[in-house]
Amino acid sequence: METFTLARVIHVIAVILWIGGVSMVTTVIIPAVKKLKSKEDQIKTFEALEGKFAIQAKVTTLLTGLSGFYMLYVLDAWDRYFDYRFWWIHAMTLVWVLFTLILYILEPLILHKLFKKYVEENPSKTFSILHKAHWFLLILSLITTAGAVAGSHGWFFIK
Repeated sequence: METFTLARVIHVIAVILWIGGVSMVTTVIIPAVKKLKSKEDQIKTFEALEGKFAIQAKVTTLLTGLSGFYMLYVLDAWDRYFDYRFWWIHAMTLVWVLFTLILYILEPLILHKLFKKYVEENPSKTFSILHKAHWFLLILSLITTAGAVAGSHGWFFIK
């Protein structure tokens, strides 16, 4: 069980760093960037800060996924995907898949190019859309986290 406990520690720390970073980007960085006067400063500042966080997000989502699926494997808890009371496991998996797709596939192949194109044309609108998308992801992540903490400690919202 020591490896299971280690997996849980890694899982929780990775989630804290990952979702905490999303919160920082959503509530501090994007609003600050939007207040910068020049379009050039907005783009340069956002890309410098977001680029640093992208590395952290990729590492922490990878650690979150590996440790989470390891814990499901050790507990042989795959059947929880068929029990609606464990909706939070579905939510955790959905959030993880969504972020993994964004970070590893969509952002490098599509979203970065779209951002570059649209931020040059209309930075205000582009950062507004980006900010709304981050708020959506943050709220979804926080609901999932609340459900996971409650559910993993036996507090089922659904009987």
